Amino acid sequence: MTQSRAIRQSLAHCKTIAVVGLSPKPHRDSFRVTKYMQDHGFRIVPINPNASEVLGETSYASLTEAAQHERIDMVNCFRNAEDIPPIAAEAIAIGAKSLWLQIGVVNHAAATQAQAAGLTVVQDKCLMVEHARLG
Repeated sequence: MTQSRAIRQSLAHCKTIAVVGLSPKPHRDSFRVTKYMQDHGFRIVPINPNASEVLGETSYASLTEAAQHERIDMVNCFRNAEDIPPIAAEAIAIGAKSLWLQIGVVNHAAATQAQAAGLTVVQDKCLMVEHARLG
């Protein structure tokens, strides 16, 4: 699947987004991007073990914990590339539809693993920028 098609498919079919590495600090990119998506009707599930709540939503320590309470369609990652393999494995285990790696985050091994498990994968793209671009 091309990156362009993966972007369109993820945005069209994923309405609940777990955000791994979502900061409660308004000046951080993860906060701004996630607030934009929330403002555009997406359900947000913060994944941050150091925060109890972000953007008015309960924050969970892990994807596994969050999936016990929420149906997660997309896993959006604001983490370093080397942190992605266990996140991808968790995304597969919880039955997510999409794994999205933000700008500057590329991990081909994790992407291949997620794609082989049936997830749509986008790497090195900003979710907010792509949503705004596609209207």
